[in-house]
Amino acid sequence: MAALIRSLRAVRSLRGLGSVVATTCPASLYGGLRRGFHRAALLASDSKSDQTVPPPSHHEHYQAQEPRQGSSTFSTEQASASDPGTQHEDPWPNTSYQDQSGEQAEDYETEDQLQARILTAALEFVPQHGWTVEAIAAGAETLGLSAASAGMFDNGAGDLVLHFVGQCNVQLTEILAEEHNQVQLGQAEKKKTADFLRHAVETRLRMLVPYIDTWPQAMSLLLLPHNIPESLKHLSTLVDDIWYYAGDRSTDMSWYTRRAALTGIYNTTELVMVQDSSPDFEETWVFLDNRIRDVVNMANTAKQVQATGEAVVQGLMGAAVTLKNITGVNQRR
Repeated sequence: MAALIRSLRAVRSLRGLGSVVATTCPASLYGGLRRGFHRAALLASDSKSDQTVPPPSHHEHYQAQEPRQGSSTFSTEQASASDPGTQHEDPWPNTSYQDQSGEQAEDYETEDQLQARILTAALEFVPQHGWTVEAIAAGAETLGLSAASAGMFDNGAGDLVLHFVGQCNVQLTEILAEEHNQVQLGQAEKKKTADFLRHAVETRLRMLVPYIDTWPQAMSLLLLPHNIPESLKHLSTLVDDIWYYAGDRSTDMSWYTRRAALTGIYNTTELVMVQDSSPDFEETWVFLDNRIRDVVNMANTAKQVQATGEAVVQGLMGAAVTLKNITGVNQRR
């Protein structure tokens, strides 16, 4: 009973102390004391629950690292925040060209590409105008260009012939490469050397069929002194590609003899073709078969040397016959 009386007296004393504090302390100080007690209670509660305060976010950390006012540095984000109308510029500006419509402009066509397009278009007019500057002018007009564009070609008709020869060589190489891939994949059987050489030469010569009536004129242009280096280059490339896809990987003298022999065979067969009036050039292909057989049947070095000499003679004879074609002699009947 005595303990209960002492507890009641203590409660009354605390109430009296609270009223004294409330009357004697200013309201602001009293409120601060209350908030301080409240925060202390929260901290005590957090320490008991073992919960940690999460680290500041990246954005908060960045704001904490911002320079104070008066500093010499001024961040881009501060500038955009202070002036919403300011646009953030790309540190790597786009230097590519755009036309007025806003679309990306394509690369300009080079002069060589334009000339190649004109010469390709001119081939359509060779049967009508021959291998002439007139055919080049007609080809330029089909592309929407002036006929005066033919003046771009210093070599005139010679450029047209050389363009056609190079184009045919590239086409043959693509055909042989595709056939080689089919053999490697097991989709076709490998041809014997004789059959392959005949097929390659015939395929290349058949590309002349649409221009066969005017081809003697083209051959005469190829024999002009300023066209001979480029003409020989195309011929050498043609023969080398044929032997390569035929499987020849020789590194001795036979490399030269085989190519010299095939060069003679191609030249002489070409001359036979421009004079052949048989159906589908049957006589030309018989002649080609015989010449190919001679090359493949080489058995020893002596025969190879002899065949090489014959090939050179055949090449010279072919040049002589071509010169006769200039004057209209031995034209295809």
